[in-house]
Amino acid sequence: MVKVDRSFPASESLAVEAMKENGSYKEQDVVERLKKDFHDKCYICETKGLQDPQVEHLLPHKNGRYPERIFDWNNLFWCCGHCNGVKSQSKYDEGIIDCCRQDPEMLLSFFLKEDVVNVEAMNKNDPHSRLTATLINETFNLQNTGIRIAASETRMNALKEAMNVLYRELERYRDNPDSPRNKRTINALLRRDSEYAAFKRGHVRRLLSEYPELEACLE
Repeated sequence: MVKVDRSFPASESLAVEAMKENGSYKEQDVVERLKKDFHDKCYICETKGLQDPQVEHLLPHKNGRYPERIFDWNNLFWCCGHCNGVKSQSKYDEGIIDCCRQDPEMLLSFFLKEDVVNVEAMNKNDPHSRLTATLINETFNLQNTGIRIAASETRMNALKEAMNVLYRELERYRDNPDSPRNKRTINALLRRDSEYAAFKRGHVRRLLSEYPELEACLE
């Protein structure tokens, strides 16, 4: 999960659809805007190029019990079906970080170590950070159904592949730090719009004593 810059004003169809008895918050303009704003990445797991994209409510409307949330542009997020399903647990209803308002990288630490995802809240007393860390960990590790086992494994394998690309490029950069190509490649891998950016950026952030010049790539 990384900081996302939501575009404004809200998609025009939301106001129109909100006036209808059975209006939709998933009209084409909404879908296209969210896909672009979120770089076609699930805002929770950061898987890119979604085959099962969904328009997700950060704060659930509970089947219309909270109608003001249904068409609220600030409450609509680009999500994959797997993460949306995991987040549907009631414990997440009021609690996770809004990555359009806060920078998750300033609140969470992202680790992939020995093929295990471990996201931790920097401030253990912040319930929103703790819940968000739990949610992201579950999207990669939850194995309570056959489908979720498969979905979690798919994301874990893709994350490991992305991290291995970063590791190889860091080795090339270490061997030849003056190469413009190597620096450009590292910079591209660390952009917030890249897949699994929070994990890659977190890894490099922990190596800044070795690569202090790469701090500029994390801005």
